Amino acid sequence: MTQSHARITKAVIPAAGLGTRFLPATKATPKEMLPVVDKPAIQYVVEEAVSAGLDDVLMITGRNKRPLEDHFDRNYELESALQKKGDAGRLAKVQESSDLATMHYVRQGDPRGLGHAVLCAAPHVGQEPFAVLLGDDLIDPRDPLLQRMIEVQERHGGSVIALMEVAPEQIHLYGCAAVEVTEDGDVVKVSDLVEKPDAVDAPSNYAIIGRYVLDPHIFDILRTTEPGRGGEIQLTDALQQLAQDEKVGGPVHGVVFKGRRYDTGDRGDYLRAIVRLACEREDLGPDFRTWLRSYVAEEMQ
Repeated sequence: MTQSHARITKAVIPAAGLGTRFLPATKATPKEMLPVVDKPAIQYVVEEAVSAGLDDVLMITGRNKRPLEDHFDRNYELESALQKKGDAGRLAKVQESSDLATMHYVRQGDPRGLGHAVLCAAPHVGQEPFAVLLGDDLIDPRDPLLQRMIEVQERHGGSVIALMEVAPEQIHLYGCAAVEVTEDGDVVKVSDLVEKPDAVDAPSNYAIIGRYVLDPHIFDILRTTEPGRGGEIQLTDALQQLAQDEKVGGPVHGVVFKGRRYDTGDRGDYLRAIVRLACEREDLGPDFRTWLRSYVAEEMQ
């Protein structure tokens, strides 16, 4: 029987990482502000949250992250200059980011891992279920993953994580879930979780990707979670406790995602994401695809 749970309105976006894989570009520019075609990666993530009905967004930031706040704020000088030029198109694009959502910011003073970053959201979130979106994973808006996760959480309560099947040789790059099938084809029950296991120790090839819908009891567990892999407080370790004891904060389910995901977490995948998104743009795609075919043909000669 369908259950009724509190409506989710808040999204948390951890954005305090140093972006060391993109140095030297990220020496003075937050990795979240690196452009994916003509929008910073972080804007895609905020747009996804808003599309799912989450218009209260808390960003967990750190040192040198002020450009994130500036991007989602008004820029009156730029807007005035564009208005005087009569450039309505660019003016609308500039204003779009500042009108997306109600934005809040808190600093993660000591970068101690994803679990610690999520814990920084506790005063803002309170006792409500909430979503967590990681900026390295861009989900195509045509594949409403977050909406589906919210539906599952509203039905079952507890927490919901996004899962994706990966090749066994890649599972060591992700958190990994042991799962049980349910009556819904895209939903599984999570019984155990392991952070970045060796392939031989992985309970499945279901990898956690960067979307979560969490019960607020996760905060109580994170407060006592010891540093795990990499010496950091791992969100996966806290979720493991929830999965193994439903009395604490309800069950943990997973939504198995088979849609379009753009991984901007490393340089190669970042470039591939730009190419894929540019090819699909109505304003850029036709000319860019023509050039790309020509370029590939020349390289293969």
